[in-house]
Amino acid sequence: MTATANATAADRLARHFSRLTPETITDQAKTAVKRLLLDYLGVALAGSQTESGRIAGAYALADGGQPQSTLIGGNGKAPAAQAAFANAIASHSIELDDIDVFAYFHFSPPVFSAALAAAEKAGASGAQLLAALAAGCEMMERVSRAANPSLRDRCYHSTPTCGVFGAAVAAGKLWGLSAEQMVSAIGLAGAQASGILEFHGHSMQKRFSPGPGARGGLTAAHLALLGFTGQDTVLEGPRGFLKAFTDEPDPSQLTAGLDTPYRLDIEFKPYSCARPIHNAIDCALQIRRRDEPRLEDIDAILVERHPSWAHKHQNKAPESYHAAQLSLHFSVAVALREGRALLDQYSDRNLHDPAIVRLMRITDIAADPSLPRGVSCRMTVTMKDGRRFSAQVDYPKGSIQVPMSDAEIEAKFTSLAAPVIGTEAAGELVERVRGIEHGGRVGELMALTQRRRQAGRV
Repeated sequence: MTATANATAADRLARHFSRLTPETITDQAKTAVKRLLLDYLGVALAGSQTESGRIAGAYALADGGQPQSTLIGGNGKAPAAQAAFANAIASHSIELDDIDVFAYFHFSPPVFSAALAAAEKAGASGAQLLAALAAGCEMMERVSRAANPSLRDRCYHSTPTCGVFGAAVAAGKLWGLSAEQMVSAIGLAGAQASGILEFHGHSMQKRFSPGPGARGGLTAAHLALLGFTGQDTVLEGPRGFLKAFTDEPDPSQLTAGLDTPYRLDIEFKPYSCARPIHNAIDCALQIRRRDEPRLEDIDAILVERHPSWAHKHQNKAPESYHAAQLSLHFSVAVALREGRALLDQYSDRNLHDPAIVRLMRITDIAADPSLPRGVSCRMTVTMKDGRRFSAQVDYPKGSIQVPMSDAEIEAKFTSLAAPVIGTEAAGELVERVRGIEHGGRVGELMALTQRRRQAGRV
């Protein structure tokens, strides 16, 4: 490893994460990753039962191999890299996975899928898993902050492109990589960074996105463990990740504040759609509760968004639930109609409902640079008699400023997990996650995520 004075970003990050232990991660980070672990397991369990989740699970088993890591919501195990791939897809299949504070990426599909698969293969403890999750999330966020918003604006998907680095670091921690080997894992992760935003349609394309990131992270860590070396300048080098993927990078964000405790802020989704749409849903629900507008008397709906997101999520005629989850027009309409925006609302029955179709048609989006945040939203509902109802939301439900409580996260988990594994196993998973740093091996936790076939348990 290079001398400190000339150390590359990968060098410095590798040393930083090599020093991170279950005893040195902050209480704030520990709480954040425990809350996210429960949320992730519920989302992945429900996602495993979708068409995209089932196909990914079947793919993971198709080629055989050693049964090393659990397929969440399935009935078997697959090689670790394949399990990570399938679980990442499952956990991204219902649009209820977590989000960072800038709404650029999801931590858990690449990082948690890779870490759980690696931990189970290694026979790791819950305490070791928590440290690896904290390290992986920090690595992913550092890369995103160095690359965004330019990365997004160049049509790259931050979840896999940044997530592969976090997945590699998390797996490397669990497999005991030295600092030198961790540098190589980071370099090899960069060689696999990929993912584009061309998925706003009726296909399953978006669900696939985090799978290669999770699998690539395990591949990078495993090769590094075996002695395969990676490039230490992969992040900030003249032909590195930031140069290739961004126009306006900020390399200082890669290593800013390495000597101080890292605050890991993770936000959670109460609605089953793309996170930047949540502000509009909150506006719609506020107007619905406060003003009780008759849907048939609404003449127009104007949604003003910050220019950062104003031209995204525009689709007045989604053709599948996949597309509806990326449609602000559909989300606003269904929230006004049903007072909810969960997976049940993003359904075929609503795609062609005349009332919802009309509301989508009369909804327009405009940019307003005066709004304070990138995801800020102001909605004005104009009635046929001229009355106007307005609401503005800068911080959506589930954000750091308007958080979901532990009870709300547990209720979300149970609603998603119990139909797949049964109420008894779901309750036991809640208890195990609560005390995971004091519990046994990660494999014992993952055994509870297997689908139950017995009568009365599904």
